[in-house]
Order: sequence, then structure tokens, then C-alpha cells
Amino acid sequence: MKTGLKRAWRHAAQSRLGGVLMVCALSAPAAWAAPAIVPDTMAQRAQACTPCHGKEGRSTNVGYFPRIAGKPARYLANQLINFREGRRPYPLMTYLVEHMNDAYIAEIAAYFAALDLPYPAPQPPEAGSAALARGESLAREGDRARKIPACMACHGAALTGVLPAIPGLVGLPRDYLNAQLGTWKNGERRAHAPDCMAEVAARLTPDDVSAVSSWLAAQPVPQNAKPAPATTQALPLKCADGLP
Repeated sequence: MKTGLKRAWRHAAQSRLGGVLMVCALSAPAAWAAPAIVPDTMAQRAQACTPCHGKEGRSTNVGYFPRIAGKPARYLANQLINFREGRRPYPLMTYLVEHMNDAYIAEIAAYFAALDLPYPAPQPPEAGSAALARGESLAREGDRARKIPACMACHGAALTGVLPAIPGLVGLPRDYLNAQLGTWKNGERRAHAPDCMAEVAARLTPDDVSAVSSWLAAQPVPQNAKPAPATTQALPLKCADGLP
């Protein structure tokens, strides 16, 4: 009698379990049965950059994070390598690139360099007229008495950069420009010797840094905001491989 009861209970339990499984199978979303396939493309991989640098690396003109879309490929590659090797201190970027080899970094840099995306209109300047005038003077003419070259002497007459590796300055947020000049000035950011940007930053006062950052951030970006072609003209200061 007991054996018969056990057999009946087991049969009932199996039937109930089968019914539950059938209900689950019928009610399960289609995605469970057929998981989405993520494309193995650089565009997909580059999405890891977009939480900070904005959709497609275009960023915005406010805040701390720079635009990377359209920057010279060699510049982008050099900066990723600088993060990897500790010449630029930013733990999140170091974590992202510490296991990447030079070839893969070059692929990432080429992807973002090839993007041709519109820039937003500049934000209204927060600095006063005197500071903006000082910033414009430094950007266009420099300060010969203090051996400070003009920004345009290296970054191009339109300040959109110069191939193969000098970045554009227009379209970047004031806070980012201000911070980078500050980190060069205090030695936190470095490049291969001779480090020309460290020399320039060392000659700038805090007021100079604020003025030139404010003026640059307030400038509209030209329609054809691509880096200028490479030139054989010597830079005003010696830079490692002609790079800032």
C-alpha cells in the first residue's frame, strides 16, 4: 500500500513539474531562446568610450571630458600610450588601456580620427573682457618677452590642429583646457622629452591659463574643422617628434 502511494505521489509531482516547465517555456521571452548577437566591430567596442567622451566621441563643449572625434590619429594614439605608461595620470583611462598593445591602440585612434561630426555652438564666455583680450593675445601672438609662443604657431592658424599629431583646441571645454595646462604646469602631465608643452605651461601664470582657456572655449569652430596638413615649418620650441 505504501509503495503504491509513493508511486502515485511521485507521478503527481512529475506531472506538476512538467506543467510548470511547460508554462515557463511558453511564457519565456524570445530573447532567452535566441540571445542577441553583438557585432564585433570597432564602432561597438568604442562604445566603452562614450559614457565620458559622448556619443561617437563628439563630447560637449562643457565639463571636463574632451572631444576625441576627428582628432589626429597619431595624437590620439600617443595620448592612449601616455595613459598606459603613466605620463598622463588618470586612473580610469589607465585601467582601460593598460593591457592594450600599440597596434590595437592605433586601431582605436584611427577609428575616432576618421569621424567627421558637427560641433556644438560655443558656450558664452564667463570671463571678463580684459581676460578674454589677454587670452586672445596669447593664442594669436604669444608673449615674446616671456618666450611664450602663440597657440596658433603649433596648433594651426584655425586652431583645429595640424597633422600628423597636433590636436585642435577650439571646441574643447574651458574646464578641460584649464585642467590640462594646470597638470602640465605642475608636472602631473608629461610627454616624451623634450616636452614643449611643459615648457610653455611653466611660463604661464594662473591668470594666463584662465584667460587663454576662456578665450579658446568661446571660439566658434570653423565649418571644415579638420586638422591642417603637415608642414615642414619648424615649431617655435623643440618637441619630441614634433608633438605636443
